[in-house]
Amino acid sequence: MFESLKNLKDKAEDVAEAHGEAIGDGLEKAGDLIDEKTDGKYGDQIDTGVDKAQALVERLGEQARESGN
Repeated sequence: MFESLKNLKDKAEDVAEAHGEAIGDGLEKAGDLIDEKTDGKYGDQIDTGVDKAQALVERLGEQARESGN
């Protein structure tokens, strides 16, 4: 089971490394759409969530570069 989780993490790192910018842009667009649909009621929370998700994708991409995956 641990090996499966490691493989999943490695795959996520590879995807983040290869497509991190597109994923970040998609997260931003999704956040904007949700903010629009909620009439800005949760704008701060949405922005925080998007920022954290983008940071995670960036970290995964960096880990992939460091490990040479």
